[in-house]
Amino acid sequence: MRQAFVHDAVVSMKAGGDARAPGAAITVALCGHWEHEPPCPLAPHHTTTERSGEEVRLRVLFAAEPAAEAEVRSRIEAALSGAALAGPDGVTTSWQLRSAQAGLLRKDETGHAARLVQG
Repeated sequence: MRQAFVHDAVVSMKAGGDARAPGAAITVALCGHWEHEPPCPLAPHHTTTERSGEEVRLRVLFAAEPAAEAEVRSRIEAALSGAALAGPDGVTTSWQLRSAQAGLLRKDETGHAARLVQG
């Protein structure tokens, strides 16, 4: 049975970079492309970003079988370590991974997490 998990990361990105690009890279790593029909094949997920200057904080909420948790986290970190993504407009956004680690589900995320778990 799927469970909800959280993965937090911080990347640095020059001004003008698309703060959505690291999240799109995560979706590509988990689903094959940032535009795909639901459901997500490996782990339904949602990424939020918060930018402050050159720092972009990402919070990935995902649902997976406990046996797949390590693979999902590995794919997230590999996507962020890739450090660049060409967007649909052909413009490449680059970043540098600063940190990534498991996070804790917040109380305000429980409803969203339940929806992800249900698929």
